[in-house]
Amino acid sequence: MYEILAPAGNENSALAAINAGTDAIYLGMNKFSARSSAGNFDVAAFEKICGYAHAFGVKVYAALNTVVKDNELTEFLTLASEVWNAGADALILQDLFLGKYIKQNAPQISLHLSTQAGVCNVYGAQLAKSAGFERVITARETKFEDIVEIAKIIETEVFVQGALCTCFSGQCYMSSFAGGNSGNRGKCKQPCRKKYSIDRADFDDAAYRLSLSDLCVGTNIKKLMEAGVYSFKIEGRMRRPEYVSAAVGYYKNILEGADGDISALKRTYNRGNYTGGLAFGQDKKFISSAVQGHIGEFAGIIKVVNGEYICQSVLKPGHGDGFKILSGGKEAGGGIYGKAVNGGFTVLTKDRLKNGDKVFITTDTELNGRLLAHQRSIPLKIDLDFSAGKPACAEINGRAFYGELPLEKAKTSSLTEEQLIRCFEKTDVYPFAPCFGTVKTDGVFVASSVLNAFRRKVYADYYREISECKNPSSSIRAYNENFPATENNKTAVICGNLNGLKADIGILKCDCPFDGVGTLTDNFDGEKFLYIPPYLTGVETEIFEKAACLFDGVYCDSYFGRKLAEKLGKKFFAGAGFNITNRLSLSVCKADYVCLSKELTRSEAEELSRENTFYLTAGNIKVMDLIYCPFEKKCASCDRRKIYTLTDENGRKFPLRRYEVTGCRFEVYNCADLVTDGCAAGRLLDCTLTDNAAEIAACRTRAELEKFYKNHTRGHYSNGIL
Repeated sequence: MYEILAPAGNENSALAAINAGTDAIYLGMNKFSARSSAGNFDVAAFEKICGYAHAFGVKVYAALNTVVKDNELTEFLTLASEVWNAGADALILQDLFLGKYIKQNAPQISLHLSTQAGVCNVYGAQLAKSAGFERVITARETKFEDIVEIAKIIETEVFVQGALCTCFSGQCYMSSFAGGNSGNRGKCKQPCRKKYSIDRADFDDAAYRLSLSDLCVGTNIKKLMEAGVYSFKIEGRMRRPEYVSAAVGYYKNILEGADGDISALKRTYNRGNYTGGLAFGQDKKFISSAVQGHIGEFAGIIKVVNGEYICQSVLKPGHGDGFKILSGGKEAGGGIYGKAVNGGFTVLTKDRLKNGDKVFITTDTELNGRLLAHQRSIPLKIDLDFSAGKPACAEINGRAFYGELPLEKAKTSSLTEEQLIRCFEKTDVYPFAPCFGTVKTDGVFVASSVLNAFRRKVYADYYREISECKNPSSSIRAYNENFPATENNKTAVICGNLNGLKADIGILKCDCPFDGVGTLTDNFDGEKFLYIPPYLTGVETEIFEKAACLFDGVYCDSYFGRKLAEKLGKKFFAGAGFNITNRLSLSVCKADYVCLSKELTRSEAEELSRENTFYLTAGNIKVMDLIYCPFEKKCASCDRRKIYTLTDENGRKFPLRRYEVTGCRFEVYNCADLVTDGCAAGRLLDCTLTDNAAEIAACRTRAELEKFYKNHTRGHYSNGIL
């Protein structure tokens, strides 16, 4: 068994997915959706589309997958109940702890853990299952070997098509710190799709250095199915209905043993000419550094003849079709179809083209019309019995519906079987496809108006039966517990060497393997924690498990770290990547130490201040974790520096830190460091990029910190996220 899961950014896309034959759709509500710019749904519209989908046996999953602020808790829990009661087959959540609370109070609600939760190994899967989730949506970076193991633990959903985030799921803050538009709140402005240069040979010209190609696993979907994956997810709540239809059809055909129509898929949306993703290893097409946006399908080569641009091609496009032109691998312009000529067609454009430029078709009007013309219908097996002395009976797919009164023999004109069939062939507003079994009448009289009214009622009753919500009603208890804020005077420091540091908690962040790691902690008297990266494969967790025996606890920005600490019997420090933004999640988390979200303001953080909570007060601001090589894995020419510089089109410089696990990983840091006055929560200082952590930790005022951080920001200290 498997499931093709399609995006529904609006009603038209939902209908396109259903008509194309999808098994399930996922969509967002008007609040708490990680795609806030999609069409999304209010509860009434959601209930309507649920009914239509369920009539076809299509499941509907509602995405409530953003972080939730403290003052939004009541609204969030109320909406979760309303969506479930309106017919959702499951709720998709980012916050594992909110999910655990919902499951404890309304166990009938089915929960799926969003890819934003970053499940990438068995520890994350185990924690999700223990919290009551029925399914995990794995991080897009998850290796195939780990997907196999995760699928043994819990029902698993994997992305097979669509846009890829450049940052590891749930850990991106670049849009947030660039302008207050948080990806964790569904407001991402996609700074990763902008041009950057990197101070390394062959990468120092401005290009789309962080823009990833679209994912297309193609026939590898069969390997995922054999690995035990249940749900195959198509990304694209921001994309058009024809893309949704093409993607569903493509994978449906492959799974049914036919050839997928890759041409239709490329023409509806194709960024970077597709990558197979990271599950099977980074390929050469992973980064789309030359072209941003929809590239379409290759159509032919430009030849300039008498001032006309002729595309030499075997394709036969038509009026309304659009094209993108590439010159030397870079975008040179666009155009539309002109006319057919010998050997191809003309391209009309305002841009100056030259011989050899490549033409890609990005809008195919005939294809789009064909994709949207699909109409799915519900087959009806109808048996009719209109016999005298008995109420009229219509049996539809084994369900019987009766008239109110017994029928009478006709005195003159009697009802025929042909008339009954013609009447029930009219399906009114319903997507029914009737076929007839036994049709019986023995000469009764039924007025046309009465017969039509009976048919309309029968079809309405049948549709209501197959489309109505079957979920047991639920009501999630409001969270009213309130604990007084408590001041925490402790200091925790993240750095690469704990020697000489004066702090309550030292969090050692260094490359592995960990040979000689003891020499980095010898002269530190506080609690020693090992920094665990937010993404680890199953093999890599074993390396960190061995090193952790030298420490009092582990620090991690990902949920899996908590389960790993539990296994090791170590203290756990939940990092800022847990995105704790409300009292409920803080209460359910129950870590030894918790760093509150770095997207909170000072006042918001102080409301959540407890004896074990911390707040990122100063230092380097990590805004991205890259689980791939931005240098396209050109290892032979790599200078293997620890720090590179990523420069945007405005000249802002972002440190790009390389570190090693079993291979190279990268972190992007904000162009300005953080300096604040602190708050009631404990101080967390991130000194990843500096060698003077001891001196910084000794600072007690903002003025003292500013001596170390000349280019600094207050982050979200005063101005929160949208």
